[in-house]
Amino acid sequence: MQLKQSKRQNVKLRLGISGPSGFGKTHSALLLAFGMTQDWSKIAVIDSENSSASLYSDLGNFNVLDLQAPYSPERYNQAIEICEKSGIEVIVIDSITHEWQGKGGCLQIHEQLGGRFQDWAKVTPRHQSFIDKILQSTCHIITTARTKIDYSLDVGSNGRTKVMKHGTKEITREGFEYELTVNFELINDQHLAKSSKDRTGLFMNKPEFVISAKTGEKLLKWCNAEPVTSKDVIEKINSTLSVSELTKLYNENPSFQQALNQQFRDKKQQLENLVKPSNFSSNGISKSSQQSSQ
Repeated sequence: MQLKQSKRQNVKLRLGISGPSGFGKTHSALLLAFGMTQDWSKIAVIDSENSSASLYSDLGNFNVLDLQAPYSPERYNQAIEICEKSGIEVIVIDSITHEWQGKGGCLQIHEQLGGRFQDWAKVTPRHQSFIDKILQSTCHIITTARTKIDYSLDVGSNGRTKVMKHGTKEITREGFEYELTVNFELINDQHLAKSSKDRTGLFMNKPEFVISAKTGEKLLKWCNAEPVTSKDVIEKINSTLSVSELTKLYNENPSFQQALNQQFRDKKQQLENLVKPSNFSSNGISKSSQQSSQ
């Protein structure tokens, strides 16, 4: 074992795109992949959606691996290995929902074992092998997942039971989103997307947008960029000349907002003091400058 300084080096992205059927998951994933490679032949789609990826063959000569039932974790793992050995740079898994809920997927495997709680001890390791295969892949991987409306039965203050809607939920095992670098949620059939998980800081808390090849280019640039350190941000804070410039710097570095909060506040106060009329004498020279020259 050896300690080493952390670096963003040879990062392989794990991206997720979720949404209901017809919202453009496959199309968005393909455009995202092309933006990362600029070469359609370096993209492969593991297609469990009845060859739906082939509907977009007019986009370019990407590769397709049609995956038929049973949709066991092992068959997905085998498909990923085939893509890796073929020199593929970006693998699109369209979709991971079948590995969980499809014919021969984890839920059916569990049911066939008896459907008891203890039967998950045999299913969970198989599902985890699929997750590990994605995380350890030598390729960038984009996954798509179907979503459904999430409901619950709650008891109101009047003692009556009522149905509560909690938004959408991905049809896969809970917690998969936490393994991803970025997860995009398609919110309507106009292909508008928002980020529900973002370790890059590029998309979180930003307005909805349409995923394009430019999105992939931006992500690849993040992968290859030298990581920004707190020292870099502090130097930029000290060199800012206006509050608007400081605000822009703050928004561009969400990962340092909490750690360097005091530095941002002190610099903002300093800049605001510079433009206060009370800090200037009648001849236009700042009082602090006069005092330093005396």
